[in-house]
Amino acid sequence: MNKGSKLAMGIAAISLLLVGCGKAASSTSSKESSAALSGKVTAVGSTALQPLAAKAGSNFTAKNSKVNLTVQGGGSGTGLSQVQAGAVSIGDSDIFAEEKDGIKADKLTDHKVAVVGMAPVVNKDTGIKNLKMAQLKQIFTGKITNWKEVGGKDEKIVIINRAQGSGTRATFENAVLKGTDAVKSQEQDSNGAVQKIVSTTPGAVSYLAFSYFTNKLQAVSIDNVTPTDNNVETNKWKIWSYEHMYTKGTPDKATTAFLKYMDSKTVQDSLVKDMGYISIHDMKVTKDAKGVVTQN
Repeated sequence: MNKGSKLAMGIAAISLLLVGCGKAASSTSSKESSAALSGKVTAVGSTALQPLAAKAGSNFTAKNSKVNLTVQGGGSGTGLSQVQAGAVSIGDSDIFAEEKDGIKADKLTDHKVAVVGMAPVVNKDTGIKNLKMAQLKQIFTGKITNWKEVGGKDEKIVIINRAQGSGTRATFENAVLKGTDAVKSQEQDSNGAVQKIVSTTPGAVSYLAFSYFTNKLQAVSIDNVTPTDNNVETNKWKIWSYEHMYTKGTPDKATTAFLKYMDSKTVQDSLVKDMGYISIHDMKVTKDAKGVVTQN
């Protein structure tokens, strides 16, 4: 073997060694970076967002084992008040902070992580699959009290409302009641409770986030427009809201990393859709805190 060949082989060997060292260093650096992320993240609030936040949180901590991440419900009002007080890392909400009395929106930072469609739902025995918007308003204001008045079964209407402070209730009332007070009725704190009660109570009606639809109850169309993701994306379906994650001040590294993960393709293009939500990146319209909708 001549000197030139030996020199070339030596350079190649050194290059391979350096590449190997680079890969090892990169791998070590990546592991150290992942291991370095630690802390406690608590997200509290919207029960409409809770399933998505909980699943995303579980996936996030599986890759960041030193992060202690807790997701709890309690309603949008609770989430906003708790994050404003500095008691939690993230306040989950179906409504803008500007819409909630007592909340100083300018002191909070809004992170929109998904969109949720909401629709009226009824017990299957009512025989109702479609209502006019005016009829829906009359039902929830007590003007219509029997399903036969809107083409259904001769059966008393049993209204199940959401509790005051619920972002889902605020979204529904803004879109349907438009300033008119709802009739006094049974109130429930969560989507899960409403889902169970409507499906088992003859004549019951309420409203739910799309992600809580099951074959045990009937989702109702409005003015022959069906409650689907595509109709929400264009605002053809009017009852929808952003899912907000609010923070106060500068979030710590663990909270920042989780919020970044919520906006990642892994969550937006897969988990969000699989769990019945709509990616914020698929919306063809934008809605502001005053409810004004504009085309993107």
